[in-house]
Amino acid sequence: MKSDILVVIGVGGIGMAIARREGAGKIILLADINEKNLERAARELAETGYIVETQQTDVASQASVVALAARAAALGNVLQVVNTAGLSPNMASVEKLLQVDLVGAVYVLEAFGQVIARGGAGIHISSMAGHMIPALGAEIDKALMVTPANELMNLPVLQSANVPNTIYAYCLSKRANHMRIQAECLKWAERGARVNSISPGIIMTALAKHELDSPIGDCYRTMINQSASKRVGTVDEVATLAHYLLGPDSGFITGSDFLADGGVIAAMKMGRIAL
Repeated sequence: MKSDILVVIGVGGIGMAIARREGAGKIILLADINEKNLERAARELAETGYIVETQQTDVASQASVVALAARAAALGNVLQVVNTAGLSPNMASVEKLLQVDLVGAVYVLEAFGQVIARGGAGIHISSMAGHMIPALGAEIDKALMVTPANELMNLPVLQSANVPNTIYAYCLSKRANHMRIQAECLKWAERGARVNSISPGIIMTALAKHELDSPIGDCYRTMINQSASKRVGTVDEVATLAHYLLGPDSGFITGSDFLADGGVIAAMKMGRIAL
C-alpha cells in the first residue's frame, strides 16, 4: 500500500503550520530554495514524530519544480500539495518577483496537476494584495489564466512599461494567482482532484516582521489599525482554513480564492485605507 504524501513548498511560518496540522501519518515532502532553512525545518518536524523527506527546489525553475513533482510521485500517493513560496515587494526586483510569485506558482500548478492523486487537493498561498488592484479586464484575465507558464513573461501586461514597481508587481502576481487557480481547477478535476488558493492578510511571520520593519511598515500598521479585526493573523489560523480546504468536507469547493485578511480589503473598499 502506497504512503500518502503531503508536499509543502516553502518552509516559512505558514508552510510549517500546515505541515504540522496535516502531516501526521503521511510522508511530508518539504521543499525550499534555502538548504539551511530546509534542513532546520525537516529536523524540527522529525524530532516531533513526523516522517520527512526534503528536496531543494527553486519554484522559478520549471525543471526544478518538475523534479519535485516526480520525487513526490515516486514516494507515494500525492494527496496534498501546498505552495507557500513567494517574495515580498521589498525582497526582489520586479522581474524576479514576477518569476517567483506568478510564473513559479503556475509551474507548481502545472507540474502537480500531472501527479495529484484522485481525491487529492492543492492550495496555493496567495495574498490579499491580489484584491487591491482594479479589474484587469476579460482579455488580460483570460491570458493570465491559460498562457503556458514558460510563455507568461511575454504577455504585454507583464512588460516593464506596465509594471512600474515591485508593489504593483506583487499585487498583479497575486491577482494572476487567483485567475490561474480557476483555470487549473478544471485540469485537476480530470484527475479527480481539487485546487484552491488562500489570500492571507498580515500574518505574523518572519516575512511580515520584515515588512513591518521596512519603509512600508507604517502602511502595514495603518491596515491593521483600520481593519475590522484590528490585529494581525496567526499561522495557525491559516492552517485551520487550509485543513478544511485540503480535506473531504470541502469536496464541492475548487477554483476558489479565500480572503483571510481580518477585514483589511473591506476597509479599503469603504475608504478607510488609501492604498
